[in-house]
Amino acid sequence: MSMSRAALAVLLATAFSAQAEAISEQPYPGTIVLKVDATNTAQQIFRVRETIPAKPGKLTLLYPQWVVGNHGPSGAISQFAGLKVSANGKPLEWKRDTVNVYAFHIEVPRDASSVEVEFQYLSPTEANQGRNTMTNDILGVQWQSVTLYPAGYNSRRITMQPNLTLPAGWQYGTALETAARTGDEIAFKPLDLEAMMDSPLFAGRYFRRIDLDPGAKVPVHLNVVADTPEQLEATPEQIAPHRAMVQQAYKLFNSQHYQHYDFLFAISDEFGGIGREHHQSSENGVKTGYFTDWAKNEAGRELLPHEFTHSWNGKFRRPADQNVPNFNTPLQNSLLWVYEGQTQYWGAVIAARSGLIKPEHTRDLLAATAARYDNTRGREWRAVQDTTNDPIVNARRPQGWNNWQRAEDYYSEGELIWLDADTLIREKSGDKRSLNDFARSFFGVDDGVNVARHYTFDDVVKALNAVQPYDWAGFLRTRLDGHGPGAPLDGLARAGWKLVYTDKPTEFLKAREDQSKSANFQYSLGFSVGSDGKLEGFVWEGVGFKAGLSGGSTLLAVNGRAYKAEVLRAAVTAAKTGKEPITLLVKKGSLYQTYALDYHEGLKYPRLERIEGTPDRLEAILQPLK
Repeated sequence: MSMSRAALAVLLATAFSAQAEAISEQPYPGTIVLKVDATNTAQQIFRVRETIPAKPGKLTLLYPQWVVGNHGPSGAISQFAGLKVSANGKPLEWKRDTVNVYAFHIEVPRDASSVEVEFQYLSPTEANQGRNTMTNDILGVQWQSVTLYPAGYNSRRITMQPNLTLPAGWQYGTALETAARTGDEIAFKPLDLEAMMDSPLFAGRYFRRIDLDPGAKVPVHLNVVADTPEQLEATPEQIAPHRAMVQQAYKLFNSQHYQHYDFLFAISDEFGGIGREHHQSSENGVKTGYFTDWAKNEAGRELLPHEFTHSWNGKFRRPADQNVPNFNTPLQNSLLWVYEGQTQYWGAVIAARSGLIKPEHTRDLLAATAARYDNTRGREWRAVQDTTNDPIVNARRPQGWNNWQRAEDYYSEGELIWLDADTLIREKSGDKRSLNDFARSFFGVDDGVNVARHYTFDDVVKALNAVQPYDWAGFLRTRLDGHGPGAPLDGLARAGWKLVYTDKPTEFLKAREDQSKSANFQYSLGFSVGSDGKLEGFVWEGVGFKAGLSGGSTLLAVNGRAYKAEVLRAAVTAAKTGKEPITLLVKKGSLYQTYALDYHEGLKYPRLERIEGTPDRLEAILQPLK
């Protein structure tokens, strides 16, 4: 009988909760010296050595399970290998805990004052093994993957001194402070375990550092690594909106909560894509072409402002139920609709205010989000509040029926909720106040302080009421716990816009579709078609669903003609004035089958349309702050 991943997570959570009760707030005696050799890029292997001060007797070492910024128990224990422990040059036996598989028990001998630990982190070499963190030209050091630490102590009370050996001549970016570099060996200044874990590093053969706030007392840099030197070639016109992004964030939050900020930015088709927040940095990975195909990649330029916003929302101000003592104590995610949802909102707004994305294209992206959630049938049974559990329940694995199952919808449905709140404040105050005021008062406190301040649901409600008196608790709970029908679109209406469907996509959304080589028929036939003809993105109980179609299928022909996106579009358009069904020849496994879609309402694509006679608050929201 096998145990499900969810059941195992519950079991581990129980074990770790018991452990958390015994965690000391006293400093761990001594400094742990960590040495990581990242020179074996050909085989994608990180070699790790640690010297851990220890007293004679029992010692438990933990491999981090709850990864910073990932909201779930995703520590890469399956890539951990080769563990050897010794003291005074003699090997020691270790034993893995049979319940807590991230814990390793050791007996420290009487004459020892420290133990030496050696192991490897094996970066994935294939996509099905996980995210690739090392290529021939780029590497990323996520300290949770290359660290064991002693149980029983608060991670903020454990002092680490990290060291790193890079391939010859490579340069790097990180929020860590460099103590010295000798050749390709870097020694970083000592810091606490939590701060180290929250300060990853990107390094590369091809590297460029761009100053995003020239002359500032608190520096902000874009540290770029890429597959080729050509991918680093950003023009002044491209750098300008990135600098404007920094200034717009400062005008919004009226504070800084870092000593310096470093965007770690990889432009690569080989290094794994990522968007992960840290207090004084962020990990960002995109495909090639970010600068060299600037016009084609506009939609992807929300990534940097989203992760930058997290320095205020999620890192400086953190949910109280995520205030845990170490990286093996379970987090609670009940406030991710603030942590991620409001960040999703500000990421879109700052992208527009800075010029990274044109305001009209931000409207198109908002239309796509509104349409998606207005047609998410899973809202009938699963409220957005419950999706905050999804990083633990599903751990971002692919889903067969996402429209019904739902995933981490607190991000983008959260964005709609915060648009709703912003426009309500504007309406109630006669457009004198807005969510900007909430951002300044809630995230802007203690300017210059980079120690986390935790908050509760009641704190959020109190801060909203200080901006505009209202039943904010009822407002939020209705939207977080409700089931529709439809998405929370009141904010759009109050902003002066409504969601409509036309038979042609906007030029911007059409360009996105063309770039992905997919075709969106979700709001007509109830599915999308991938570049290889794969049927995906089914709407639960949509036209395709009711006809019997499902995932794992490939569309071969439409009305007897070989499938192309334009052929299916033409068939849907023709069916609008005809009575015959649209016939699809589909292959699933070894079975070929014909399906008849009795659909006659034409193509449908989302866009926003102005509501006549109403103020355009969306335009006001997206205007740069002065």
